[in-house]
Amino acid sequence: MEYNIPSKFNILKPAWLRRCYHWTLSWAEHPQARIALFFIAIIEASVFPIPPDILLIALALGRPELGMRLALLATVGSVIGACIGYIIGMLLFASVAQPLLNFYGAMEQFNHVQALFREYGLWVVLIAGFSPIPFKVVTIAAGAFGLPFPGFIAATCASRGARFFLEGGLLQWGGERLRMLVERHFEILTVVVAMLVIAGFVMLWLWR
Repeated sequence: MEYNIPSKFNILKPAWLRRCYHWTLSWAEHPQARIALFFIAIIEASVFPIPPDILLIALALGRPELGMRLALLATVGSVIGACIGYIIGMLLFASVAQPLLNFYGAMEQFNHVQALFREYGLWVVLIAGFSPIPFKVVTIAAGAFGLPFPGFIAATCASRGARFFLEGGLLQWGGERLRMLVERHFEILTVVVAMLVIAGFVMLWLWR
């Protein structure tokens, strides 16, 4: 089953973001799709702009009975990626984190996230992990700010696990009936995910 987004739904801009989105979705038909899901979950939490949700959903559509296993893969990968983001923020801020944040235009938002850490602490990680806010900004900021690592990992496991297991669990629970429904509206679903990606970057911009 091919997952192509019609041009009228091609709302991801700029072009490099759209290319990243299509590249992520293209792994749904690959024999090593589960490894790709794990890898994308890792890099999304540290450097990559597209969330693994679209690949998780596409794979769970084909094999609903594997929904929870796929969610576990995405969760473990995302936690590993969060650790990488934390280390980048803590040890490699000038050489890696700052150029990356400048590339995404998120430097001011990064500073705002640090201010939120002072006021709300781990609640920021819990909310960001479940929301469309680009998680890499939060993981890098957590390391740069020196958020307690055990609490950071616990909050990451809770928020990312809740998000991915909700998606995988719904598809596994819904079985064939839900699979047919989602397949029928997959193009619209991909647009919704794309809009959430955009919304995350807009939310960071509004935080300035």
